[in-house]
Amino acid sequence: MTVLCFFLVFMNVDLFLKTGHCAETRDQILSITPKTQEQVDLLKNVSTQYETSLWQPVSPQYIREEAQVHLFVPANSSETVKDLLQRHAITHEVLLANANELVEMQMRNDSTDPRSSSTFYERYHSLEDIYDWINRTTHDNPNTVKAILVGSSYEKRPLYALKLSLNDRPNKKAMWIDCGIHAREWISPAFCLWFVHYSLSFYKQNADITHILDNMDVYVLPVMNPDGYKYTWTTNRMWRKNRSLSKRSACIGVDLNRNFDANWCTEGASHDPCTEIYCGAFPESEPESQAVADFLRSHKDSVQLYLTIHSYSQMLLFPYSCRLDEAENHSDLLEMTQEAAQQIKRYYRNIYKHGAGAKTIYLAPGGSDDWAYILGIKYAFTFELQDLGRYGFLLPPSRISRACNEALLAVKVIAQRVLEKTQAQTHPPHTD
Repeated sequence: MTVLCFFLVFMNVDLFLKTGHCAETRDQILSITPKTQEQVDLLKNVSTQYETSLWQPVSPQYIREEAQVHLFVPANSSETVKDLLQRHAITHEVLLANANELVEMQMRNDSTDPRSSSTFYERYHSLEDIYDWINRTTHDNPNTVKAILVGSSYEKRPLYALKLSLNDRPNKKAMWIDCGIHAREWISPAFCLWFVHYSLSFYKQNADITHILDNMDVYVLPVMNPDGYKYTWTTNRMWRKNRSLSKRSACIGVDLNRNFDANWCTEGASHDPCTEIYCGAFPESEPESQAVADFLRSHKDSVQLYLTIHSYSQMLLFPYSCRLDEAENHSDLLEMTQEAAQQIKRYYRNIYKHGAGAKTIYLAPGGSDDWAYILGIKYAFTFELQDLGRYGFLLPPSRISRACNEALLAVKVIAQRVLEKTQAQTHPPHTD
């Protein structure tokens, strides 16, 4: 047997017990907790020198003693990686023994027409399906939804933001939501579609969303990184960055969430094009980040709330991520995320961490929420959706509904608090 039986930890143990044979090696997700600095160094080496994909943390530089590491290990690297872990007495847990099946499940799609299936929003959709959905949504709601071309990607794919405007009130403020800045985080675009569908379906039915949409227009960019997203459907499910070519390296792609002008490329980002947190050649070097920045610059007087949707780790974050200082309105932002987290726990029994990004996770300069905050949008948030790592970036379609409803609840709570704060500033209490 070429595949040795100590690999059964990666495999289906039941099959081994029944047959005495080892199952075929598959792509797997491992959870590894290094106990010593030597083990930390080995894991850093494994995540960079072998064909693996580091899920958590996002970069080898963040691997620490006693901190959980989530590592995607393709079948062709399993034997080598497993051998290294065993030789250095590094214990691990198999989170997913057969990631291939989950990827196939995510891509399975029986219907692309939302009118023909109530479960359209409980599936993941290809980029082509999402463009088609944008066209249909604007066509079916000509008086309330408009598609705005905010720019195009490196590979010249259009970046469409939907503008939801449910009434004609003058001088209305707005919120912005972008999804899919990181290609492999499929639950993120799924949420943007979910949010639009919910808003159009429950306006005048649900009091919270009606209040929000009566007082705010909403801009929704379903896929900020269309090139990377397309690539995850066709070539590499674990791709994170965009697909731009570098003049000084054969490595492809920039982390768009390190490419904004907020302490750009300081600690927590990298000048190395081969890393997952490559910051690009200069701030807004990428057409995708520049398009979003240009749009927000031209709408900064109306956009009061900025939301960017990511996964995974169940967190509600706010500035700063690019430095350790507290934001000017830190207490307001903390209060809003705290209430949202409490509501999620109350209704869905799920725990979301909340706080300033740098202190809640780690320093991450060049992020879009910090940039929006510095621009003047004083209510800026990053949501990290489900889960905590059991499925990670491969969250099954059966989990979409729950994940989106949790995020929707957080959006409602925060948007209503923003309206209260901004309306109070616009209409101060009358005193004689």
